[in-house]
Amino acid sequence: MLRTATLKSLRNSTGSRFASIRSYATGSVTSIPADADEKFTVPLSPESFKTYMIDTPPLEVQVTKNELLQLYKDMVTIRRLETAADALYKAKKIRGFCHLSIGEEAIAVGIEHAITKDDQIITAYRCHGFAYMRGASVKAILAELMGRRDGVSFGKGGSMHMFAPNFFGGNGIVGAQVPVGAGLAFAKHYQGLPHTTFALYGDGAANQGQVFEAYNMAKLWNLPCVFACENNKYGMGTSAARSSALTEYHERGQYIPGIKVDGMDVLAVKEASAFAKHYTTTGNGPLVLEYTTYRYGGHSMSDPGTTYRTREEIQRMRSTHDPVTGLKERLIEWGVADEETIKGIDKEIRAYVDKETKEAEASPAPESSPKLLFEDVYIKGTEPPVLRGRITEENYTF
Repeated sequence: MLRTATLKSLRNSTGSRFASIRSYATGSVTSIPADADEKFTVPLSPESFKTYMIDTPPLEVQVTKNELLQLYKDMVTIRRLETAADALYKAKKIRGFCHLSIGEEAIAVGIEHAITKDDQIITAYRCHGFAYMRGASVKAILAELMGRRDGVSFGKGGSMHMFAPNFFGGNGIVGAQVPVGAGLAFAKHYQGLPHTTFALYGDGAANQGQVFEAYNMAKLWNLPCVFACENNKYGMGTSAARSSALTEYHERGQYIPGIKVDGMDVLAVKEASAFAKHYTTTGNGPLVLEYTTYRYGGHSMSDPGTTYRTREEIQRMRSTHDPVTGLKERLIEWGVADEETIKGIDKEIRAYVDKETKEAEASPAPESSPKLLFEDVYIKGTEPPVLRGRITEENYTF
């Protein structure tokens, strides 16, 4: 009875918990340049940001038509990628852990469009979209999920361990990537390079002690680190209100300024992330961002996602806050693209992901050999003459 009453109470309070996420900006764009690469200004909703100990980022974004279309293409590609992963898992072609980010695409896409390839990203296990945006192909990501040789980690990492240039995973231990992110930022600081590091974690990891230790060290040394909490409202099956005494995660840094960002609006994510990069790389030290977002599926493929929230809540978020649909509607409203253009993009991406999926399925499994077991322990060219096995007979000579 107690569990039922508590769950009912949580469900009844759904509206208030999500009321702060936002509705899209309704401001019009007065002039769209003919040149697809010429910048123009688009408005953001006044509810895009909430700040702590820092000024509010601008409520408008400088973009081009081509960039707006690319933002849409990237989000649609990630959604199709994750949908393909969902189908492969249900077909038992993907085994083990698999955490999808359907509904959260705006975060990976918005961050990537705000930074450079020299900046660094590290995240937890909901990492497929980040791996794609950092340069991994759809084929390589899906092949990795299936444990195939053409996978981004050669079939050895699976869903939670994907890497790309200046993308350091994909980490399976809750919260463990945050101090590693501070270390990555320290390396850039030590080298005197003008690059930032985004260390992402979920609301479920926000109470980890190592997160606060990383905050302290980053502020002590004024490291160029953006601590970014992806708050999708549930840590596994536990709502933020049931797990955290303070659910304003952007205020958790205490002595570090913070910004809550509408993580369902890719343009708000882009603007806040660009603001965060500039702030952290101009001698101000770290910044905490909280991206408020929502996952449509369960915590992982083994979680139906409907025992701790209602189907009505999920459907309402899909219909009123979807990042892909929200951007599509604005592209049409602003005259950047028409319905036929959008349909053509959707069709092209669907065909591309289908093709990559088939190629990933055709990829061979890694062969069972000592060479494959030892080949990725060291960076190629840096291996010692002999790598020790459990016993002398298992030693491997390069």
